[in-house]
Amino acid sequence: MVNPLRGEVEITLDGVTHSARLTLGALAELEAALQTGSLVEMAARFEEGKFSASDVVAVIVAGLRGGGWRGKRDDLLSAEIDGGPVAGAQAAARLLARAFAVTAG
Repeated sequence: MVNPLRGEVEITLDGVTHSARLTLGALAELEAALQTGSLVEMAARFEEGKFSASDVVAVIVAGLRGGGWRGKRDDLLSAEIDGGPVAGAQAAARLLARAFAVTAG
């Protein structure tokens, strides 16, 4: 079970459920993959709806890797995401939203 307060999002690949989250390392990997100059620029890309399918894949890969998954981009491209492309895009949006959410601590 995922913990949204930790920024976790559940993603099911090929029938196997994974916990994904954007750790600082995963965000750095994501910045490099998306070739953005800052975290703010990266988040704005999604908020403004200016993202591509490749961007969604990059967010999911980074999130899965932040959750401990050892796969690579090609592994995700050949996997079946439960719920299809729409669920994938929604998971990417939740990952970004939870990564930047301010929680009381």
